[in-house]
Amino acid sequence: MGSTVTTTEPEKTSPASSRPGYGQLLRTRGAWTFLLPGFAARQPFAMLTISIVLLVQHTTGSYGAAGAAAAATGVSMALFAPYSGRLADRYGQRAVLIPGVLVHTFSGLTLTALALAHAPLWALFLAAVPTGASVPQVGPMVRARWGVKLQGSPLMATAAAFESVTDELTFVLGPLLATALCTTVTPSAGLVTEATLTLVGGLLFAAQKSTQPSVTAESEHARVQHVSALRVPGVRVLIVTFLGIGSVFGGMQVGLAAFTESIGEPGLNGVLYGTFAAGNMLSGIACGAIAWKVAPHKRLVVGYAALALAASALWTAHSVLLLAALGLLVGMCIAPALITGYTLVEGLVPAGARTEAFTWLTGAVALGQAAAVTVAGQLEDRLWDGAGFLVPMAGTVLALAVLVTLRSVLVARPVNRTVARGVGHRVPVTVD
Repeated sequence: MGSTVTTTEPEKTSPASSRPGYGQLLRTRGAWTFLLPGFAARQPFAMLTISIVLLVQHTTGSYGAAGAAAAATGVSMALFAPYSGRLADRYGQRAVLIPGVLVHTFSGLTLTALALAHAPLWALFLAAVPTGASVPQVGPMVRARWGVKLQGSPLMATAAAFESVTDELTFVLGPLLATALCTTVTPSAGLVTEATLTLVGGLLFAAQKSTQPSVTAESEHARVQHVSALRVPGVRVLIVTFLGIGSVFGGMQVGLAAFTESIGEPGLNGVLYGTFAAGNMLSGIACGAIAWKVAPHKRLVVGYAALALAASALWTAHSVLLLAALGLLVGMCIAPALITGYTLVEGLVPAGARTEAFTWLTGAVALGQAAAVTVAGQLEDRLWDGAGFLVPMAGTVLALAVLVTLRSVLVARPVNRTVARGVGHRVPVTVD
């Protein structure tokens, strides 16, 4: 067995390289061809909700209406994401991505025009549904490409952490960019920019044919068997867990917007949310550098308990500095939970359903965010400024209760090492 890597085999590292770093990962041949356009096309998930909240609140004067419009987008995104991932596995990423970005761009611009025209809320809902349903699932697609490039390599663990860090970086830049555009240029600038990035980034990403997973006989077999990730009890528990994480994102977006508006400093919204997301990103980087010896299901319970505790303190903050500090702490607790949850999928889900499992988890975050935006908007309208922060507390505490009660179903069965095509955020399976 030689060490030469051919163009037809996944790239591997030497056995001595037990803890490969980010630099080695990014030197993977062909990686940048899908990473750069993929980064641009991932922005909708970070920009879309906050852009809708800021635009609709500006045109209606109601956080409740803004939250409801954003929720319609988030719910449709959550419901359609798993089917988008399943179709990409069956027919190829390009076949799903190109029509998706075109529909998303048109729907997003239509939603913008309706909001500026002070259309009734039901009309905004009609435009919000296809806008959310067509959000390109670029994150899972990028992870699928890593799965092809690094099949069986120790670099897969590094790729899992890197993808989480990339996700968190979008949550640093996306809200900052959207808030800056909506508050300093025009309230519609956030959605217009989001639609443009989706169109340009999505089409450039789809154009990278050489790195996209091929539709193989294994995919055809999975199509016949119709394996569903939802049949795995552990996946259902992870979905609830990720719903709680989504409640943090949604509650923070509305709560921070209302808090900064109440003190006459709306521009601080993006800064505070960026601080929260920066903590998320930094802890994700740290997670990728640690060689964990504790079983992932145990790490998830401990990490999620820390997240619930930190989120429960948000509503008590009455100053910018305290809110920034708490937001940073909450953010630092999210990335470990996300990374660990995605890692658990490797041992819980059959190979033919793992990509679908990842999109269910992504959709759960979107659904939790949508529900949180709706409830937090109502609380802000009816109670005090900052009451929206009660939502992250409730969401994480309830999810933690489910996680602790049903944690036994997250223990993976001992299996041989295997890495399937089209999966991201995973490492070779081992028994802890």
